[in-house]
Amino acid sequence: MERSALDTDPEAYKAVHGLLDEPSADALLTGRELEVRTLTRDVVAREVAPRAATLDETRGFAGESVQALARAGLVGLIFPRRLGGTGDTHVAYAVAMEEITAGCAATSLVFMTQMHAGHPILTEGSDALAERYIPGLLDGSVYGSLGITEPNAGSDVASLQTTARKTGDGYVVNGSKTFITTGDKAGVIVCFATVDRSRGREGVTAFVIDGSWPGVSRGQPFDKLGMHGSTTAELFFDDVHVPEDHLLGEEGKGWGVMLSSVVKSRISAAAQGVGLARAAYARTLSALSRIYGRRLPDDVTFALADLRGQILQGRLLLVAMARQVDEHGAVSPDQIGIMKQVCTDLGFRASVEAARILGPFGDLKALGVERCLRDAKVTQIYDGTNEIQRLLIGRATTRAQESL
Repeated sequence: MERSALDTDPEAYKAVHGLLDEPSADALLTGRELEVRTLTRDVVAREVAPRAATLDETRGFAGESVQALARAGLVGLIFPRRLGGTGDTHVAYAVAMEEITAGCAATSLVFMTQMHAGHPILTEGSDALAERYIPGLLDGSVYGSLGITEPNAGSDVASLQTTARKTGDGYVVNGSKTFITTGDKAGVIVCFATVDRSRGREGVTAFVIDGSWPGVSRGQPFDKLGMHGSTTAELFFDDVHVPEDHLLGEEGKGWGVMLSSVVKSRISAAAQGVGLARAAYARTLSALSRIYGRRLPDDVTFALADLRGQILQGRLLLVAMARQVDEHGAVSPDQIGIMKQVCTDLGFRASVEAARILGPFGDLKALGVERCLRDAKVTQIYDGTNEIQRLLIGRATTRAQESL
């Protein structure tokens, strides 16, 4: 079977994806948020989706796609105008993330990492630090990374091994990070290190490290199951001198910076889950129309009906949680965990189901459903594995039960 029209025809792309614009979900969006969706879908249809299959096959970097999003003013949705952003809501950001992911999940991963790197600088850095680093992240002239995960410290962030030793005019950072998105290209690195390992989370401190500084080096990008258009690499810090003014927040307060960061990153991952589910649905519907014509078999329409309902449920949860962040600024770990776990599980499960519905066509690269499946798997792993999310949810449930 030939390559899907969703990869080659922008109008066909927009028409098929428009079928999942559910009125019950649209009613929860403001006029501006709907405008952001329309703009994002148009850019994705013209400049992101057509590159997705080739990026996956060649393992090229989604730089051109991210640049197109930056030119449209979409990278800075939740950043203030003074830094090059548009001052939009987290709901607008979640809507844009879903749209980008539906067209190319790897591009969405690079896109969201720009925000993940910029947000701690915005909230915890000085005005001078924000003005120095954030505009470049938003216009795409520099790539950012969030340096948390280490070889022996993934979900247990309190056991970080990367150290920051205080000096007269700053800190000296030594250590390594692994599985860092865009790590091989990062010019702006938000790095979490400990000033005292014996203090656990109370020793964790956050810094901005310029990727051009002496002592910063990178490993070769990993060969991965999916997200081929986004690079993932190790970072190494060998006596890297970090000036005092590149501290984010206060010494020993990096744990709070990290918790604030994961709220944003888990909105991103959840939006990816919904976007991947929608991509799997759209690609399946497009392929089935070519196979069967206008009249689909009943068993197929029943299966698509189930997927449509599940996608709507995921989107409603995503929008509701993003709106809560907009209105209240913070949410509990179990609430954000429910959203992340449910939506990313949806993305993987919907992709598996889409491949099943297509039968012998399900694993054909030309249709792109197998790419959705491969890309979806990692969303269940990064930004706090879904097992960790279930642990957080379970602990909250236990505390609630004990109070009865």
